Amino acid sequence: MFDTLASRGDAEPGRRPAARLAARLAGQPGATPSRTEAVLEAIKHSILTGELRPGQPLVETELAERLGVSKTPVREALKTLAGSGLVVMLPYKGTTVREVDLELARAVYDMRLLLEPAAAGRTALAGVSLTAAHDALAAADAAADAAERSLANRAFHRVLYAGCGNPLLVRQLDELRDQTALVSSTAWSHRPSSWEAEAAEHRAILAAAEARNATQVRTLMRGHISSFLARNFPENEAE
Repeated sequence: MFDTLASRGDAEPGRRPAARLAARLAGQPGATPSRTEAVLEAIKHSILTGELRPGQPLVETELAERLGVSKTPVREALKTLAGSGLVVMLPYKGTTVREVDLELARAVYDMRLLLEPAAAGRTALAGVSLTAAHDALAAADAAADAAERSLANRAFHRVLYAGCGNPLLVRQLDELRDQTALVSSTAWSHRPSSWEAEAAEHRAILAAAEARNATQVRTLMRGHISSFLARNFPENEAE
């Protein structure tokens, strides 16, 4: 585990991900911000690829040994992941990877339904550059695993809501990103073809946004979010 867990933004040609992570951590005594960030990204990547499974215990000493660091940056990383909803920390029971069930999926996607279509519609009207959205679609098509695809998916959606002109709305949607990624990666692991349907919906949304058709963007975004939930978390599979 963790052989493929370097931060995606630090890719260097010709070097294995584990070596890149080791290079980042080398020579950084204590729990410096960059050390903790590297550990955070490594654990997050492992969760989103399914290497750390839902419900699996996360033991600080084991994670620290595998990553070649002390327990302190691991502890700080787990606290951050708990705050973003990817792991659960319970007194006397320890820390585990959060399990995705219908209740979680519906809660996250209900919030997105309330906020994201409106934000995307405003972005379309603002006429901001959507080049990064095209880049995200290309990255999703070329993704090597669920974690890379999840990052590309997150990037696409952020472009569509970040230009809405309301920083409070952007912050609320940003806070849902990790839990959305966890729900998505869980769904893709059960239905690998699901992301292909999402990609087609993304392209339609982007085309409407480039045409500055806010009404269509809102309609398509609402349908996109709703259809993902219906495809991957039907109520009769809640148990």
